[in-house]
Amino acid sequence: MGLWFIRTLKLDIEYRVVELQGWQPDAAPGFGRPLGERAWINPSPNAPNLWMARAYAGTVMLEGTTLSEGRGTTRSLEMFGAPDIDARAVMKEMLTLAPQWLRGCRLRNCWFEPTFHKHVGKLCNGVQIHTEGDYDHQAFKPWRTQALAFKAIRRLYPDYPLWRDFAYEYERGKLAIDVINGGPLLRDWVDDACATPQDLDTLAIPDEQAWLNQRQGYLCY
Repeated sequence: MGLWFIRTLKLDIEYRVVELQGWQPDAAPGFGRPLGERAWINPSPNAPNLWMARAYAGTVMLEGTTLSEGRGTTRSLEMFGAPDIDARAVMKEMLTLAPQWLRGCRLRNCWFEPTFHKHVGKLCNGVQIHTEGDYDHQAFKPWRTQALAFKAIRRLYPDYPLWRDFAYEYERGKLAIDVINGGPLLRDWVDDACATPQDLDTLAIPDEQAWLNQRQGYLCY
């Protein structure tokens, strides 16, 4: 990423990448993380483990919603929920809509009570995203998994106040979900009752492929 920023933004700086020896980002079970060899150090109070890190590319979007991301629990950013949703129904709807988007992980109905932030002190019905055991690193698509959850909730509860309207980070004139995603594409897809998973793939795949091609020249491993 550093090399990409330097060239894209034409930065005039001294920069060196200290490469790892023997790193195997495609090898199970850690996929780049030396499980059992290095202690996990929280980069944030709500980033307690590797499983959270795997899901975070999707669960970060929860910050732009009224759903709890499990802050104040031991499994924050691995799950989502609220007092007024039926998690089993949400999971069933997700599996009906796009089972292909749920490969590489397992979903589990759960109950949790946040000790701070959204829905603090309230019992929430939620879904936990499991990426242990037979986890498939190449198949797991956390952004699509979480997008599918939003779509399922919108289909089950059409009037659900899903999107938080508040100042987020450095932006005051945009919804937080749009800031997180870089635009309204995801939110518009969720809120469009006629939009299908295939429609989101049609919008997202060209950009994803363009990025994979662009980054190729900067990969160190």
